[in-house]
Amino acid sequence: MTHYIYLVRHGEHLDAEHGLVDGPLSPRGLRQAAAIADRLSGVPLDAVRHSPLQRAEQTAVAVAERLPAVSPSPSALLFDCIPTGMTGETPSAYEPFFGSITEAEIDAGRAQMADATTEFLARRPGEVHELLITHNFVIAWFVREVLGAPDWRWMTLNQAHCGLTVIAQKPGRPWTLLAHNDLAHLPFELRTGLPEPSPV
Repeated sequence: MTHYIYLVRHGEHLDAEHGLVDGPLSPRGLRQAAAIADRLSGVPLDAVRHSPLQRAEQTAVAVAERLPAVSPSPSALLFDCIPTGMTGETPSAYEPFFGSITEAEIDAGRAQMADATTEFLARRPGEVHELLITHNFVIAWFVREVLGAPDWRWMTLNQAHCGLTVIAQKPGRPWTLLAHNDLAHLPFELRTGLPEPSPV
């Protein structure tokens, strides 16, 4: 009896290139959301949780349209956030990233992700399938947590819009990474959101 968590980054949102913090999905984002919804349509999902931000909510709605038995619900634990600041182990190359980020934002992100891992990585009884639709850094933190990697390593993990990451736990065993940023459901033109294009 395995507990599965499907982690999906929201679809591309409209006018993201203009620096807007949130907004509705772009036409391409809507296609991405439809593609991940089709990919997950055969999974017996028990719950769909999403970040309260509009782009994540709209992605969750696309999934729910194909799985009417589930009702997506927002969770503040899935908000976009910065999980850590610079640590003693963080390579100096990442220092410019934190230039405009306040200590208060880092403290809030650290507390949020501590609560999120406690909440979502708690073993549920029986066979469980949960979908979390959230943001790049949040997914990176979950993957880092499952792998037991140093805190700063979330910065090296990136997910495309509507990429699929799967973690799982069998009774008596640790959480395992089954798939990371799987893009098989997305044609090449829909593979957006990564800091640099994949060579393959």
